[in-house]
Amino acid sequence: MMRYIVYAAAVAVAILHQDVWFWNDRTLLFGFMPIGLAYHAAFSVAAACVWALAIGYAWPSTLEDASSESGGPERREGARRP
Repeated sequence: MMRYIVYAAAVAVAILHQDVWFWNDRTLLFGFMPIGLAYHAAFSVAAACVWALAIGYAWPSTLEDASSESGGPERREGARRP
């Protein structure tokens, strides 16, 4: 279920990126920041949160399984270990 919520959030982020409602607004937030710039700053934080959720809940586990089975960098001969 959470996977579909993440998909919907990604679609919402894509739609909200088209912010035509602040193009001609000259309102300043905190006395110096144009509202369009503040919107994009908040949008960037929201997009980062959606991608964090996507990695946590919607990342295909088959990619992780394939990497560990093929002997990823940590299993190759001669690879340094920390």
